[in-house]
Amino acid sequence: MKSTLITTTAVIALLALSGCGEDKASQKGETAAQAGATVAEATAPVTESERLNVHFEKTFMRDVMDSPEFQTYLGMKKDYGKWDERTEEKAAADHARTIADLKTLQEDFDYEKLDEATKLSYRLAERQLKEQIEGYKWRYHGYPVNQMFGWQSSLPSFLINFHRVTSVEDLEAYISRLEGVQATADQRMEMMKRNQEKGVLPPKFVFAYVMDDARNVLKGAPFTEGEDSTLMADFKKKLTGLKLEDADKAAELTKRAEAALLSSVKPAYESLMTLLEAQEAVATTEDGAWKLPDGEEFYTYRLRQMTSTDMTADEIHQLGLDEVARIHNEMRDIMKQVKFDGTLQEFFEFTRTDKQFYYPETDEGKTAYLKDATDLINIMKEHLDEVFITKPKADLIVKQVEAFREKSAGKAFYNRPAPDGSRPGIYYANLYKMTDMPTYQMEALAYHEGIPGHHMQLAIQQELQDIPKFRKFGGYTAYTEGWGLYSEYLPKEMGFYSDPYSDFGRLAMEIWRACRLVVDTGIHYKKWTREQAIEYLAANTPNPHGDVVKAIERYIVMPGQATAYKIGMNKILELRAHAKAELGDKFDIRKYHEVVLRDGALPLAILEEKVNEWIASQK
Repeated sequence: MKSTLITTTAVIALLALSGCGEDKASQKGETAAQAGATVAEATAPVTESERLNVHFEKTFMRDVMDSPEFQTYLGMKKDYGKWDERTEEKAAADHARTIADLKTLQEDFDYEKLDEATKLSYRLAERQLKEQIEGYKWRYHGYPVNQMFGWQSSLPSFLINFHRVTSVEDLEAYISRLEGVQATADQRMEMMKRNQEKGVLPPKFVFAYVMDDARNVLKGAPFTEGEDSTLMADFKKKLTGLKLEDADKAAELTKRAEAALLSSVKPAYESLMTLLEAQEAVATTEDGAWKLPDGEEFYTYRLRQMTSTDMTADEIHQLGLDEVARIHNEMRDIMKQVKFDGTLQEFFEFTRTDKQFYYPETDEGKTAYLKDATDLINIMKEHLDEVFITKPKADLIVKQVEAFREKSAGKAFYNRPAPDGSRPGIYYANLYKMTDMPTYQMEALAYHEGIPGHHMQLAIQQELQDIPKFRKFGGYTAYTEGWGLYSEYLPKEMGFYSDPYSDFGRLAMEIWRACRLVVDTGIHYKKWTREQAIEYLAANTPNPHGDVVKAIERYIVMPGQATAYKIGMNKILELRAHAKAELGDKFDIRKYHEVVLRDGALPLAILEEKVNEWIASQK
């Protein structure tokens, strides 16, 4: 689905990375979104803006209908038992369609005749189409399996978290997807082989993580003796939730699921492990994007894509060094508050090792963490009116990362709610090692992933009215992650972080993102080794060693992505300071946040335009 204005990969990243569940339209085989498209077609457009918005809805729905997985993310059940097609032929056809879409946009619609809101949609659509066309050149430069988002874990995660079951037909579709794992795995493994032929292999350290994930999927019944495997347990849980009175039907469905796991899932994952072993044998320990074909040009593309700016790698690296120095000084102020006698590095070691900062490595400790994180979010909800006008309607829950992927998954992440409210937003906390989740970082982490961070911004964006769907479900990493990091800072101004150690945790999270500017450019541009990057991050942050290693390994397989956070946050703070200086007593932070959030995710330059327009209107 490469030609859509939001790719499936982007949806995964926003929804995770983001359906409508059991609405009546989808139960009848016609989705709510399809019904909306039908209405749009029935309403004859009058103005150029109306005509273009109808076009946006048609192309969006065309691309949704082309992707069973995207349909599921949106809660639609039209192709509920299928997987997306991932072949070279499909990629080429999608690329050709994207080129045609750009030509249609530029030649069939008159930009000057559009209203201001639709002009913005036009600019965003044109930008995204051009980025997708440029990205086709780099389609072999990714790692289809890696420890962060490889299909070895995303397939079971998709079934567990997004394939909702409210009827026997939904369970039939679940079984159909299990039966289709072998075919989709074959296509994905062909991608891995093509990338290898082009000289693109993950670094050697990646393979152990991916094979561990794959083994975990095949652990338990019906693959081995013992408790049910992750997917078998999920299927039975969803079957139980239906409360079928027909015991024979339930037994038949269970038997079919077991057969699909053995005949499709098992050989698919066994083939994956065989391929991984072969690739691991020839993989190198070179980690940066510089090692790839045209690696420097590729990394420049990634930085531009992730930051939505033209900042060079050298500029980003220097910004990181400057920010690290500033935050270190603020951390020394915290040391004075808590009367710690020693160096900053000694203070880091104290916060890494003192047991007062960690929950017990037990089920009770993990339960307590989830409860306390939920309490922090609930308290923040009560104060949102102080700084926001619009608030999300969708609910938010805190959930532990599932056991089968917790060893390789990131520290924390967020999944969007279903558009119709049938599934809440989810803040995932990785509690694999409680020593990687210090209490002093809990507050900032909850604000970033939950409220007023990702849930606030993404749920509001999804709930916006009168904008095309490609904007509701689209995103720009610098904007989205910049907002998340800004949302760690904002509560300090609201009176939160009353405990100086929690405020230190906020600074620890901020310096983590500042260091990312240094190590990401260090790895991918300056040819730092993995060990050099680990050493720098460990020396300049208080995070535990395991946290540091996992982070560096994440940045290695996601070139440029880690630079977006601090650059986005800095721009939001810079624009806020500019608005304050221009408006003086007329400045209202609630209105400023409304301006930042009311159009959904934007490239940073366009966000700056919008803020400047608001400043002029207030004057």
